[in-house]
Amino acid sequence: MEPTQGLPEGAAIEDARVRALTTAAALEAQYGRLEPEDIIRVSIERFGAGQVAAVSSFGADSVVLLNMIAEVDRGTPVVFLDTGKHFGETIGYRDQIVADLGLTDLRIITPDEASLANGDPDGTLHGRSTDACCAIRKVEPMARAVAPYAAWFTGRKRFQADSRAVLPVFEAVTSRVRINPLASWSTSDLAGYMRRHDLRENPLVAYGYLSIGCFPCTQPVQPGEDARAGRWAGQAKTECGIHLSGLDQSLDSSGL
Repeated sequence: MEPTQGLPEGAAIEDARVRALTTAAALEAQYGRLEPEDIIRVSIERFGAGQVAAVSSFGADSVVLLNMIAEVDRGTPVVFLDTGKHFGETIGYRDQIVADLGLTDLRIITPDEASLANGDPDGTLHGRSTDACCAIRKVEPMARAVAPYAAWFTGRKRFQADSRAVLPVFEAVTSRVRINPLASWSTSDLAGYMRRHDLRENPLVAYGYLSIGCFPCTQPVQPGEDARAGRWAGQAKTECGIHLSGLDQSLDSSGL
């Protein structure tokens, strides 16, 4: 989805946005109700090998999407954002799952060193501003991570939080398409799939971590709470920004 040749820069960006919106809407109408495995297969065929990646946190149920992708194409790039604040269990789990599934193209993205030196030199920014910390450690690196691709897969589901209740399978993000194959799945769907395929789960799940992010801002979920209640608990914040307008703005402002 390259900008139209010959147009002024601003017009080319807008043209690319419109084309991404049109593409996402058409894909949603035609394929949005398919089973996740079929959505993955169709998407890889539609965008082409090397033009679609998977973004994974290797969190509570990340292995479900990764297993589906591995069954279609183990060479699909899998992007992991290493914020420098992950639980050690998550890093270990990442390496185990890559080996279990035979994934061949893990790409580890890290925050910009200069941005960390300027904005979070002692690693305590999360205690003063979680939004600023996420901007440095998640949003900007994720913009760099997805920039080379026409589309990428995420493991987001509608049941996870009110902010995701109407999540589409295909959605436009600037000039690219974000794909959520598991959008309609429930906790029982995920658990059943993991049992059938004998998949390893993140060890933190056993301790009540149902949505796993950086360790300073993640805690176990209490009975009756939604799956993401342990993220930034006690704050109005429910998303880090990589799935919201912050990513759009970072892609635009950096010219990615």
